[in-house]
Amino acid sequence: MDASFVKNAEERMKKAVETIRHEVASVRTNRATTSLLDGIKVEYYGNPTPLSQVANVSAPESRLLVIQPWERSTITEIVKAIQRSDLGLNPVDDGTVVRLSLPTLTEERRKDLVKVLGKMIEDGRVRIRTIRRESNDELKKLEREHKISEDDSKKTHAEIQKVHDKYIALLDDLFHKKQAEVMEV
Repeated sequence: MDASFVKNAEERMKKAVETIRHEVASVRTNRATTSLLDGIKVEYYGNPTPLSQVANVSAPESRLLVIQPWERSTITEIVKAIQRSDLGLNPVDDGTVVRLSLPTLTEERRKDLVKVLGKMIEDGRVRIRTIRRESNDELKKLEREHKISEDDSKKTHAEIQKVHDKYIALLDDLFHKKQAEVMEV
């Protein structure tokens, strides 16, 4: 069995982990991060546009985000987009920039965020297991059709399992790091 079969499965698992990593980055912690606003879309000339494409977002302090639009006319749309989001933040605009002060998270809210985080990670695990199952099913099919030997099939199964374990461990590590950030007071 050529290595491209395992490489293909690994690529798919890698993409799944990157997707989850991006989703996890949007989970709010007690520190201000620009990735918190990655999912915000602003109405710009009639089109929903990612905030990062209409403004510069920075985190000058640990509990403050500053959004500096490239066109002043977009400030009201930016404020509306943030208010519509589920972030629970109150934007303040002074005519040139929009400021977002992040309040301290309550213990209950942090625990809720950890639950959301756990669900995201579990979704990632399911995606990776699905990729493993699909790859293994394809291997079994090839073996039944006598396109590969039983030994090659077992060897490739073992390699796919190693790749699976590696990416599951990456997700677990990601969960523990983000959980520590969220629970930090």
